[in-house]
Amino acid sequence: MVTFIGKDKNAQLLDVRKESEFQSEHIAIAENAPLDFINESMLKVAKNKTCYVHCEGGYRSMIFASTLKARGYDNLVEVQGGFKAIKETGNVKVTDYVRPTTLL
Repeated sequence: MVTFIGKDKNAQLLDVRKESEFQSEHIAIAENAPLDFINESMLKVAKNKTCYVHCEGGYRSMIFASTLKARGYDNLVEVQGGFKAIKETGNVKVTDYVRPTTLL
């Protein structure tokens, strides 16, 4: 499922969770592109690269990917299971957890 991370140097990894969730903890190589601001976030998607999209569990990334596919983006891949599943593999570098209230 997440074997792409680190292997495809040309791939892009987008985390579509809210900025506060992203700042709390994220995959070190991921870029935040919140679903809440999809019109701005879609500008971060490189059309010439494979773009892996994830959220916490999969629902928001599904919405993000389907919306962008309807707008002509065909290089999006949804990461099944989201951040939780990626983190559980133990195969990726995740930033240190910061309690969300610390970010206020």
